[in-house]
Order: sequence, then structure tokens, then C-alpha cells
Amino acid sequence: MSIKRYGAEKAGAGGQNLPFARAVEADGWLHVSGQVAMEDGEVIEGGIIPQTHKAIQNLIAILEEANYSTADVVRCGVWIDDPRDFWTFNKIYQSYFGENPPARACVQSSMMVDCKVEVDCIAYKSKA
Repeated sequence: MSIKRYGAEKAGAGGQNLPFARAVEADGWLHVSGQVAMEDGEVIEGGIIPQTHKAIQNLIAILEEANYSTADVVRCGVWIDDPRDFWTFNKIYQSYFGENPPARACVQSSMMVDCKVEVDCIAYKSKA
């Protein structure tokens, strides 16, 4: 089995390099690490709407870097800071995954950085 890592060379909050890969691919499976609304090493401001768009756009950028798409996503994990943002998040999420909805878990959780939402995913594409 070959394993390809999409590196941790991108800086996190405060300019720190993150101690994990953005994604890891093995035998057609791509595991994308949790993405937040980070741009240029800082979390963007503006609340759940712009943060949801940015987190999902960051996730999609990693999928595309690895030659996957949202149609290849089989599962997403979602962490939301405030449960009152659930329906707003869902509306935005559906605009990205509506035609190919993956399985999903969504929980309320305090975040490690000052953000409203984090999204990870597992994607699969047959290598045959």
C-alpha cells in the first residue's frame, strides 16, 4: 500500500507550522484533516456564514489538490461552536454537497482556535 501525505508546511494560527498533514491518501481513500476558516494563517472574522464558506472552500481546495471532488466524499465530520448556527450551517453546506450528500456527523464543540466551525472529510476514488 502506498501512502501519500499532503504536507503540514502551511502555517496555522500565529504562524506556527501544524504537526499533522492536511490530508493523507492510501489505496484510493483520502482523509482530509479538519478545516477551519483560516486564510494566511489567521481565522477570518464575520461569524458562521463567512466561516462556513471558507472552511468548506479550504476543504475543497485540498480535495482538488489530491484530484478528488465533493462527489468523491463519503463522510464529513462537523464541529459547530454554537448550536444555534446549525440550520445556517446546513443551508451553506447543502450548497456545496447538495447533489452528492455524504454521510455526516455534526456535534457542538468548543474550538481550539477562535472559530465557529470545523469540517473534515473522508473521500474515496477507485484507482482501477
